[in-house]
Amino acid sequence: MRNITKHSLPGPKNSLCYWTQLVSPLRVYFNFFVIYTCRIIPSLRLKNMLYRLVGIKIGKNARVGLMAFFDPFFPHLITVGDNAIIGFQTTILAHEFLINEWATGEVIIGQDVMIGANSTILAGVEIGDGAIVSACSLVNQHVPPNTFVCGVPAKPRLEVDDDASCGGE
Repeated sequence: MRNITKHSLPGPKNSLCYWTQLVSPLRVYFNFFVIYTCRIIPSLRLKNMLYRLVGIKIGKNARVGLMAFFDPFFPHLITVGDNAIIGFQTTILAHEFLINEWATGEVIIGQDVMIGANSTILAGVEIGDGAIVSACSLVNQHVPPNTFVCGVPAKPRLEVDDDASCGGE
């Protein structure tokens, strides 16, 4: 499950039609500029300072890989714990614009978490301390502490086998 808050729409159109009424466009533009710039900054300390500027809570010694992308609409709903690693080209979202509603949810990434490259973390998800998310995974539900998850959608691995794939069986 995920912890999301659903919001009703102000009119009959799909929710993305109303984004400028839901969030300040100037704030979104500023957040997008900072977050997009961070995608290509090699300095990890500078990147963390800039992420904090837009409201993302970044823990001590947490590191974000190149091309990672954080939600520009609601970055203040994202927390990355101490010593966590966010892999290359990972996307972390704290909102969903849907046809008949929109939703927000806090994303909490615990301490000592590793998120592999090209993963997507959806709104309202909590990833427990010490968890590992395999590359190319879609995390659409909570991940317990010290658990290895993988796949689309991400599910816990029951056994570790170097020859086993994480996808379909």
